[in-house]
Formats: sequence, structure tokens, C-alpha cells
Amino acid sequence: MANISRWDPLAELSALQKQFFGDDLISSFKGANIPTTDVYTDNNQLVVEAHLPNFSKDDINIQVENDSLVISAARHEKEEDKKKEYVVRESSSSFYRSIRLPERADVEKIKADLDEGVLKVQIPLEPLPVPKKISISSKKPKIG
Repeated sequence: MANISRWDPLAELSALQKQFFGDDLISSFKGANIPTTDVYTDNNQLVVEAHLPNFSKDDINIQVENDSLVISAARHEKEEDKKKEYVVRESSSSFYRSIRLPERADVEKIKADLDEGVLKVQIPLEPLPVPKKISISSKKPKIG
């Protein structure tokens, strides 16, 4: 039986980069500070928590499109300092997540809060239908 292994698309690129340049720049992206997103259910609602430190509510956009919850955030900083030799110093951070919503999600009642860098989006879910019990009938066997 053949062994199955997970394919890492960056492994070959990383190996080539090491071979030619000796410094492993690609691995630094693997440990990059990518914001954590948690998705779970709680009390008949779907909850999405995105950890977005240093973002304000004005930096964040939440919308429902094509049956998915889309959360995006962008923050841009621009600094001009006449005392330093650079003219303009800019930095930016961005975040994007798309989460497919279940059919029973009530998109009209979605609520979102941002508290100490954690965005919490609550999507109410309609209750699951109660399963209907189907009775089984049988014909009595003929004895004879």
C-alpha cells in the first residue's frame, strides 16, 4: 500500500530558495502573525470571532454576499517626519475571511461587537426541524 503524504506547495520553492540564496525567507511567512478566526455554535447561533488587534471598528467591513459572511479589515498609517531623511513612511495591514453560512442562518438578525481587538459576529440560527417518526406497518404472515 502506498504512503500518502500531505503536499506542501511552498516546500519546493523553499528548497530552491535555500539552494540559491542560503537564507530561508519563505519559512518566515509560515510563522507570520495571521489573525486567528474561531467559528463555533453557541445557544442556537453561529459565532465568528476574529482577533483583530490594532484595528478600529471603522477599519472593519462585514457583509453577507452569496450566502457567505465576509469580514474584511484594512488599516493604513502614514507618517511624515521632516527631521528624518525619508519623505513619507507608510504601513498597512489587512484581513479577509469568508465563511459559508448554513441555510438556516437568519442574516437579518446578525449582530457584531468589537471589544479589545476581538470582533464577535453572532448569526442566529433557525431551530432544526424536529424529526418526524415514521411508523412501520406490517402484514401478518399467513399461517397455513
